[in-house]
Amino acid sequence: MKPPLSATEAAAAIDAGTLTAQQLVRDCLDRIAEREPAVRAWAFLDPALAMAQAKAADASNGGLLRGIPIGVKDIIDTHDMPTGHNSPIFAGKTTFGDAACIALCRDANAVIMGKTVTTEFANRHPGPTTNPHNAAHTPGGSSSGSAAAVADGHVPLAFGTQTGGSVIRPAAYCGVIGYKPTFGDFSRVGIKMQCHSLDTLGLMARTLDDIALLRGAVLKLPPVKIDRSIAAPRIGFCRTPLWADASGETKALLERTASKLAAVDVTFAAPFTNILDDHAAIMGWECVRNYADERLRNPDKVSRELMDGPVRKGLDVSFERYVAAQRKATAFKAHVDSLFDDVDVLLCPSAPGEAPEGVEFTGDPRFNSIWTLAGTPCVTLPAGAGGKGLPLGIQLVGLRHEDDRLLSTAAWAAARLSP
Repeated sequence: MKPPLSATEAAAAIDAGTLTAQQLVRDCLDRIAEREPAVRAWAFLDPALAMAQAKAADASNGGLLRGIPIGVKDIIDTHDMPTGHNSPIFAGKTTFGDAACIALCRDANAVIMGKTVTTEFANRHPGPTTNPHNAAHTPGGSSSGSAAAVADGHVPLAFGTQTGGSVIRPAAYCGVIGYKPTFGDFSRVGIKMQCHSLDTLGLMARTLDDIALLRGAVLKLPPVKIDRSIAAPRIGFCRTPLWADASGETKALLERTASKLAAVDVTFAAPFTNILDDHAAIMGWECVRNYADERLRNPDKVSRELMDGPVRKGLDVSFERYVAAQRKATAFKAHVDSLFDDVDVLLCPSAPGEAPEGVEFTGDPRFNSIWTLAGTPCVTLPAGAGGKGLPLGIQLVGLRHEDDRLLSTAAWAAARLSP
């Protein structure tokens, strides 16, 4: 198979007149038709609608995204497609308008290709998507379809969301680049809310330049180009309190990477060793209340994974515990900010190891949940394969609101990790 064009390459070709949006979308649709029976990344796809958008994009002849197709996680509202949340409650239902990120991408002349499979309400209960590298393994969750679609060449760009580890982990499992921005930078209007203190819109692509391009569209700002000439950054190797739970091959990968990048060790202060307990308390308290309609009005249509897991645990979280967790989270964010007094970026695992076998369990999100709570920008880079031949990734974490610097630092690191 000829390597698919990146979004940046495709936009340049369209701008130069050597490619049209219609040709690009047709190529993507052909790839989906070939691979979708195995990968099962799409919850909704209307080829005629996609081609109509591409025709309109060619006619308008402009815009930052110039007819580039984007996959959209199926908890993000679209006015012309159903938003199903992988739940029978919302099957086939279309919302009244577009989420802010979708409206901004349409304004930039993107093609909204279709809706990608999510776990139920972006929580635990999985959809049918498989890992494109090995269908016997999970693609990760909850942004399962987005990660698989980008990895398998269905689309060059996709949206995911992260409350625990739902962008970084599936991107790592599928061998693509995942980016979670600084909390609050991207609008969440029109996205199904699970936890208002944690939920973050994220991006997936096959190149860092594509991440920067889509980031510009979502912010409605000129993209900040990746700077590959930056001076050598100061790298901090943060094993996190979960280091013992990483696989041997992940530990070896991170140790080698730290050595190559001349990283120095960085650790959390003692009061934050159990910070994931506070993430769980915040998530539990908020998801119970944000899922009130679904669990109270349609309990028979909510999965047992959600009702017997997060909902039951969330009901046990007192308001006093929630407030204490919020206060701890505020202190934790300040502590993490202080780590960047001595380093420019933190290096840590993207996931415990390769994607687990089977599709019922989408993987352990805890290596990501720490940084979701911290509100920091994060990016995962493909960094080889494990013993089963599945992708492994490394995660780089930046200072809040220094996202552009993080992406350039990631490019610097990637260049030095290439074989």
